Amino acid sequence: MTLDLEVVPCLDDNYAYIIHDTTSGAAAVIDVPEAQPVLDRLSARGWSASLVFLTHHHADHVQGLATLLQHHPAQVAGNAADAGRLPPLDIALHEGDTLSVGAGGETGQVLDVSGHTIGHLALYFPDSALAFTADSLMALGCGRVFEGTMPQMWASLQKLAALPPDTLICSGHEYTQSNARFALSVDGDNPELQKRAETVFAMREAGQPTVPSRLSEELATNPFLRAADPALQASLGMSRADPAQVFAEIRRRKDAF
Repeated sequence: MTLDLEVVPCLDDNYAYIIHDTTSGAAAVIDVPEAQPVLDRLSARGWSASLVFLTHHHADHVQGLATLLQHHPAQVAGNAADAGRLPPLDIALHEGDTLSVGAGGETGQVLDVSGHTIGHLALYFPDSALAFTADSLMALGCGRVFEGTMPQMWASLQKLAALPPDTLICSGHEYTQSNARFALSVDGDNPELQKRAETVFAMREAGQPTVPSRLSEELATNPFLRAADPALQASLGMSRADPAQVFAEIRRRKDAF
C-alpha cells in the first residue's frame, strides 16, 4: 500500500478521510463535514493537504471546506456536472477521469455512483485497494435514494460490487449498528450476517468505529448487495424476481424500518 489512511470522525456520525501518499509526500482529504477534526489530524501527522475531493453536495460533507482551506490552500475536486451545487471547484471531474495524490503519487479512478444524489462520485485507488464511497455503498447499507432512481442506485452499487473483494470501503457515516438491525430483519438466517452483527454491536458498545469495511464483508452480509441471492429473495417473497426490483423493495423497507 502506498497510501496511509486516516479515518476522521466528524459531527455526530460522519467520517472524513485523509490519505497520504508515501511516494510524493502529498496528502488529500475526502469530504469535510467539519474542519477542526481534520485540521487536528493533519497537524498531528505533520501533513499538508494539497487536494480535497468532494463526493457530493450535501452540507454534512462539504460545510467544513472553507475553514479547512484557510489553513491548507488545497485544490478542490468534484463532479463537473454538479458544480452548481458544490463549493467552487479547481478540478472538475467526470466518470472515468483519474485523480492523483501529489505529483507522481498514486492515481485514483473516478466513478459516478448517482442515486443518493445525482452526481455523487466515488474515488477508487486500485494499488492501495481503497474506495471512498461516502453515501453510496455503506457498511451493511447504502444511502437513501433522495435524487436518483432505484434502478440507478442499484446500477451504482453494482459498479462498486465489481471492485476486487479486498477493497476497503470508506463510507461516510457511522450507521452500521442500525443497518445491522435492519439487515437481520430481511436476511436473519445468514450466518455471516449474524456473526458480523454481533461484532458490530460489540464494537459500538466499546465506542469503536465500524468503518471502513472490506468489500468481501459487504458482499457476504450487506442486503443491498445481495438482491440476487435466492435465499434473500425467498425471505422477501420475491423468488426469481429481477434483482433491481428486489433491491428497490429492500430500500423501501429500510426507509420505513
